[in-house]
Amino acid sequence: MKKTSLITVLLGLALWPASAAAQASDLLPPQKRAETVDLAAALLQTKELPAITADTPSPFAPPAFEQPDPEELRARQAAAAAAAAAGVVSRPAGDRAILEDVSAHIVPTGIVRLGGESILLFGQKRLKVGDRLTITFEGANYDLDITAIGTTTFTLRYNREEITRSIKPGKTP
Repeated sequence: MKKTSLITVLLGLALWPASAAAQASDLLPPQKRAETVDLAAALLQTKELPAITADTPSPFAPPAFEQPDPEELRARQAAAAAAAAAGVVSRPAGDRAILEDVSAHIVPTGIVRLGGESILLFGQKRLKVGDRLTITFEGANYDLDITAIGTTTFTLRYNREEITRSIKPGKTP
């Protein structure tokens, strides 16, 4: 029995270098790995970004994004002037157009924060998020919901349409 096991061991040792050479390593050579590690380290370096200020425009909501196109406004004004000359009273078509026309005439006097809650001021009238504002515009009543009040803007909803306006007139959100 000792002879058989000795022969098996010797035969295994004789074949071992051939089987080890047949198995190629999945690892890259050390020099190539060092290049990859250096590239990864360079990619992981953090860069100092400029500080974001209140004046920095958001790339997701550029200034005047919610404002109607000037050409569209001119066309609306021309159509309204022609209708007025003809004696026809025209109403805006669609909830979005109504909301744009009505909200242009809503000018809050300021904002107050009490206990973490923002309150929009219209003279003596105080409105919070969720309150309803009824506006009479061109002889019709419109119920607008206040859905958000930010530090410089407020959002109104009419039916399913929403629009964000600046609290200070003349400034775009």
